[in-house]
Amino acid sequence: MIRKAREAIAMNYDELLAFFKKLDRSAFIDNEYKPYSGVDEALPIGYGQTISQPSLVVEMTRLLGPEKDSRVLEIGTGSGYQTALLAEFSGQVFTVERIQELSVKAQDRLEEMGYKNIVFKVGDGSEGWEENAPYDRIMVTAAASELPQELIDQLKPGGRMVIPVGPPDMQELVLVTKDMKDEVDSEVIEHVRFVELHGKYGWREPNF
Repeated sequence: MIRKAREAIAMNYDELLAFFKKLDRSAFIDNEYKPYSGVDEALPIGYGQTISQPSLVVEMTRLLGPEKDSRVLEIGTGSGYQTALLAEFSGQVFTVERIQELSVKAQDRLEEMGYKNIVFKVGDGSEGWEENAPYDRIMVTAAASELPQELIDQLKPGGRMVIPVGPPDMQELVLVTKDMKDEVDSEVIEHVRFVELHGKYGWREPNF
């Protein structure tokens, strides 16, 4: 399943990489870590959150494989860095952030960049955004204790979801695919470390 998914999006990789290289990561950091924006590692953005490692952001976007007419749900707006890549290659992005200050800053940045295909919401994204479902793609940028059934239910047949799953010290980056018969498959891509997906699927809930 992974091999087929990667082959299906390989044709767009050069375009994705070209945009990624043009995207100024420093524009998404407004604290003392701004001078380190070129370093390939996660950096704090306040409120206990981080801006993800650039190489991982581009890899997760590649795995997700958004298309120009895709409706994409993003859980965890953060600084808006990942959101920008999704908006560039998707039809519409619905992004949820639980911290209002981060959501407002991200919206200002992305509107200034000219994006008009993003809908923002402040709230608990752990159970998705049901009123706008279903989605062609779902990107989760925080770690869940287990695969959220609500997000699987909001994924269209033929859709993909990328999500980190596991305990606080280390998680598995999982590619979830749903076929046209609504059958779901999940494959582990690599090991990663993300901040917690708060709410129903957080680490304080049953598994961790």
